[in-house]
Amino acid sequence: MNPEIQFRLAVFFIMLLMMMSWEAFAPRRSTQKRALRWPANLGIVALNAVMLFLIPISAVGAALFSVFNHFGLFIYLKLPLWPSIILSLLLLDLAIYWQHRLFHAIPRAWPIHRMHHTDTEFDVTTALRFHPIEILISIVIKAAVIILLGVPVLAAVAFEIILNATAMFNHANIKLPAAVDKVLRLILVTPDMHRVHHALHDAEYNSNYGFNLSIWDRLFGSYTAGPRDGHRDMQIGQRRYRDPLEARLDKLLTQPFR
Repeated sequence: MNPEIQFRLAVFFIMLLMMMSWEAFAPRRSTQKRALRWPANLGIVALNAVMLFLIPISAVGAALFSVFNHFGLFIYLKLPLWPSIILSLLLLDLAIYWQHRLFHAIPRAWPIHRMHHTDTEFDVTTALRFHPIEILISIVIKAAVIILLGVPVLAAVAFEIILNATAMFNHANIKLPAAVDKVLRLILVTPDMHRVHHALHDAEYNSNYGFNLSIWDRLFGSYTAGPRDGHRDMQIGQRRYRDPLEARLDKLLTQPFR
């Protein structure tokens, strides 16, 4: 296992344990059904990890392809390293925003992404609950953007780490002081901001698409400040998949086809 993967795994497990600990000591909402939800949610993570190890596509691999083949916008423009890194982080985050938004808008894509939304609770494991088909599509899109831009290898590694860490943070069931949340969400997507995206109401789950920077939702008119039912009373999930059996791993994998 190369040092880059070791470092990313270390950050992943540290962030996961930090958010789980925070949820245990200072939860935003009362949580239920962990015994039903967590095995399947974490099982999806294991399946996706195996798939990513087996397929010959990765963000870092795409960045290396650009370097070795002198291909990509930043390489063509001969941008210095640090401006390239900053622009890469911004534009990759923008690409993820639009990818997410399109998964909601395209009828054939929505059933695949919907599995992420059928979780009836909202905690750090929800951040990891993506169908393997969506993970595969996402890595192909990400690799294409990286190659077209000519993203530096360092930026590709940094973006993968940042995206994973911020997704676990903004899906966590953690309590932040209102004043801190108000200031923080001017830059980053906070848990209270992203929780709206998992609400039962259509207008709410079709808003707040950002995973990292909050600016894209404000800029493209998809920002919703809070759920109409309040954070403690709002319902999470989708109307069609509320049976507790839907939390099983086999049910999650077949949801897009049912």
